[in-house]
Amino acid sequence: MKTAVLYGGGGHAKGVLECLWSAGVLVAGFFDDDPAVTELCGIRSLGTFDPALASGLPLLIAIGDNATRSRVARRLEHASTVVSHSSALLSTLAWVDEGTVVFHRAVVQSGVRVGRHVILNTAAVVEHDCVLADFVHVAPGAVLCGRVRVDEGTLIGAGATVLPGVAIGRWCTVGAGAVVTRPLPDFSVAVGMPARVIRKIGPVGIRQLP
Repeated sequence: MKTAVLYGGGGHAKGVLECLWSAGVLVAGFFDDDPAVTELCGIRSLGTFDPALASGLPLLIAIGDNATRSRVARRLEHASTVVSHSSALLSTLAWVDEGTVVFHRAVVQSGVRVGRHVILNTAAVVEHDCVLADFVHVAPGAVLCGRVRVDEGTLIGAGATVLPGVAIGRWCTVGAGAVVTRPLPDFSVAVGMPARVIRKIGPVGIRQLP
C-alpha cells in the first residue's frame, strides 16, 4: 500500500494521517460530509464521498465516534486496510482486521484478535488473548489485561483498566480511569474504581443503522 484515502477530516483524522505517513503511505485526499471542511494538514478535501474518486485505493474511516464510524462502514463497499504507527508494537501472533488503526506507542500482544474498524489509540495496551469486536475504541492509555473480551461498538475510556478475563458487552462506555473488575452487560455506562454501572444506553439512536 503506497497511497490511501481518508473518510473524515476532523481531529481524529489528523492522528490517522500521521500513522499513514509514518508507514510511508501517501494520502491522496479525504472525504467529509461537512462542506465547510476543505483542508486537513495541507491535504485537500474531495468533498462528500464519491467512490469514483477513490477507485482502486484503500479507504480508512478516520472518525473517532464509534456509532458514526459504524454507520459509514455499513454503507460503503470499498476496500480498506490496517494501519499501524511505526512506534506501535504489534505482535506477529496477533490478528488485526481491515480498517483498524493502531496509534502511536500502542501495544498489541500475542493471541489478540481485533475486528474491523477498531481504534487502538495512543499508548493503549491490549494484552495476550484479548478479543475486540468491530468498531471498538480503546482510548489513550487504557489497558486491557489478558483474555479480556470487548464486544461491538464499546468505548474503553482514557486510562481505564479492564482486569484479566472480564467480558464487556456491546455498545458500552467505560469511563476514563475506571477499573473494570466484573462483566458489563450490553449498553452499560460504567465508571469508578471498581467500575459500577450508573446507567444504560438505550438501543435507540445507537442501533439505528442504515
